[in-house]
Amino acid sequence: MTTTMTAGMTIEQEGEGPAIILLHGLGATSNSFQPLMPALGGRRVVRPDLPGAGRSATPRGPIDVRLLVDTVLRAASDLGIAEADLVGHSFGSLIAQHVAQARPALARTLTLFGPILEPADAARERLKGRAQLARDEGMAVVADQVASAGLASGSDETNPAAVAFVRESHMRQDAEGFAKSCEALAGANRADATALKMPVLVVTGEEDAVGPPSVAHQLADEVGRGRAVILPGCGHWTPIEKPAECRRLISEFVGSA
Repeated sequence: MTTTMTAGMTIEQEGEGPAIILLHGLGATSNSFQPLMPALGGRRVVRPDLPGAGRSATPRGPIDVRLLVDTVLRAASDLGIAEADLVGHSFGSLIAQHVAQARPALARTLTLFGPILEPADAARERLKGRAQLARDEGMAVVADQVASAGLASGSDETNPAAVAFVRESHMRQDAEGFAKSCEALAGANRADATALKMPVLVVTGEEDAVGPPSVAHQLADEVGRGRAVILPGCGHWTPIEKPAECRRLISEFVGSA
């Protein structure tokens, strides 16, 4: 594995072969895809920490979807990647859709975990409130809230490692970078699903309140070549909560597309 600074992002790369680019969600880093790595042998795996998240620096100005999309496109160009399988989780799924819309030739396939079309009005207000909470009280309070609400019911007892991961992932974020990322999602609009002509796999948990099954089915129906899969006993952090199932799904989908 090598770690490079490209397009202002810290990017982990490993392997050779066809490229696959993994875009994490709000409060996450490239490590949120670690459970998928055993299924990605024979691939050139590219995992950035998006601007303002994880090990990447927080931009001085605002963060919005346009900046994130342009950064991903610039990184792909800098790394010599003309075509890749795109994978996104949560906010990363929305960014992946916009990347595929902006440069269709780049996206051979789309795999979207915990999919987001665009936030509802109430969700936009919650995101703005969470940004202010991070600035006022720091990431520990945010981490406790997200770890409690984002996972399947009973995870404290049945999947404590997932709870610990989600909590730690948030606590390690730069508070201002996280706040700006919250504001970016709060201001985001949906991509044009009809522009997504590539094969699309949409995977979500039956208990996911952020990317609920209804959204997964809607998105799969709206794109030209979509399929939705709902994982039982799973919340929003699909690759963390159901790693074996997600490994199988992405391996089968990317391998057969």
